[in-house]
Amino acid sequence: MARAARLFASLAALLAAAATGDARPSKIGLRHRREVGGRSAIFNGEDFVLEETDWYLLNLFRLWWHYGISFLRLQMWVEEVMEKFMRIYKYQAHGYAFSGVEELLYSLGESAFVNMTQRSVAESLLQVGVTQRFIDDVVSAVLRASYGQSAAMPAFAGAMSLAGAQGSLWSVEGGNKLVCSGLLKLTKANVIHATVTTVTLQQTEGKPLYHVKYENEVGTGSDYYDIVVIATPLHLDNSSTITFEGFDPPIDVVQGSFQPTVISLVHGYLNSSYFGFPDPKLFPFASILTTDFPSFFCALDNMCPVNVSASFRRKQPQEAAVWRVRSPQPLLRSQLKTLFRSYYSVQTAEWQAHPVHGPRSPLPRFVLHDQLFLLNALEWAASSVEVTAVAAKNVALLAFNRWYQDLDKIDQKDLMHKVKTEL
Repeated sequence: MARAARLFASLAALLAAAATGDARPSKIGLRHRREVGGRSAIFNGEDFVLEETDWYLLNLFRLWWHYGISFLRLQMWVEEVMEKFMRIYKYQAHGYAFSGVEELLYSLGESAFVNMTQRSVAESLLQVGVTQRFIDDVVSAVLRASYGQSAAMPAFAGAMSLAGAQGSLWSVEGGNKLVCSGLLKLTKANVIHATVTTVTLQQTEGKPLYHVKYENEVGTGSDYYDIVVIATPLHLDNSSTITFEGFDPPIDVVQGSFQPTVISLVHGYLNSSYFGFPDPKLFPFASILTTDFPSFFCALDNMCPVNVSASFRRKQPQEAAVWRVRSPQPLLRSQLKTLFRSYYSVQTAEWQAHPVHGPRSPLPRFVLHDQLFLLNALEWAASSVEVTAVAAKNVALLAFNRWYQDLDKIDQKDLMHKVKTEL
């Protein structure tokens, strides 16, 4: 029961970015950012359907009172999925790789994992006894905060998102971007700061040779490579899609689109009256998740600096603070006035954050050509920092095994048995 209660008690942690995988602080000189306490709540457009308190047992009681044992059933479902997903680290430690997303998922959870990419979160949870009310109130709020989508999204991607509400995520002091720059520095890679425009198959006899053309503000350039890894989405809506020449059959792009996401950083005074607190001094929450209503924003949370000093404290509710608002579209002035009594500044970032997750058949493949690979194939099944790290290592192992023709390490069946015999 204690583990199940963490699902609600750490909803605020869902909104914090995580550094995962092999990017351990000691390896690239990073440290955990100090955690700053704050309570969370779920808002349905009119009132709060669930509120976190400072008392663990009261949080547990509220979950049980409102939803019975649905939260426990959800926890068991997520843990079962994650337990199987974690097998990938053991497989990769032994050098095994997979040519496609379906092969990778099947090795972890057989047909059940593959089917989870075709059926919805709601359908899967109803089947294990989670109530529709809990799905509408809590599950949908978590999915909206992470993916901006509903419980109609595929179950596998949904399970990865719900696993993020377990309270084990953490942020990097100085900003999570330091994970990327730190790893890049660690590899001592020769980085060419340019945009790739064309990949041409230059040599077809023996091992292939790829001619890569690129351009930057200085001009254009090109070079020849034995192995090429595409680490950007290839889909119809991507205006910057790389052109592939000389391939027969042509290189396929994914038939899908990406989810637009807008983050607005607002420095101002929260309109607590909108959330049912006429006196701003009494507003107790640092993070607000939403159900499907209101539709103009998905989540709202009080931001802390990337460097949190020992003396740092959150602003009082009646004081001006920096709030992060996640929304599917840029906020209108009227919507900003709905959320804030007044504000000093608004900084907005808009990007295509992740795929619009839906049933997809066939699932994408990592291998586009003999030694041409697509790292982003896995994000069409689930999108997160950890999933991307898994995909990257899979592609690295796949390229290595294919180059040295170690085919026994590719797309093998019954890997759990094989790995046990190798120990």
